[in-house]
Amino acid sequence: MEQFRLEIANEGKGKFYEIKPLGNSRYEIFDDGQSIGTIALDEQNHAHCESQGCELDMPILNSIREGIQYHEQWNNGQGHM
Repeated sequence: MEQFRLEIANEGKGKFYEIKPLGNSRYEIFDDGQSIGTIALDEQNHAHCESQGCELDMPILNSIREGIQYHEQWNNGQGHM
């Protein structure tokens, strides 16, 4: 799968993050082309994730997790309009 972008709202402003799939439900997060850490999704518990090296607030990290899950679901043919 190829890299994709997510827009995350923070304090009323949208910010874009680039997401690069690394495999095994792990994703690298980029901000302005610089890696800011990785996130590993828990496929058994979709409300849980682990981050490594991320200095993001939990609400932002949770929004990124939800955005990744939505993106994956949509690209796997399970999304609905």
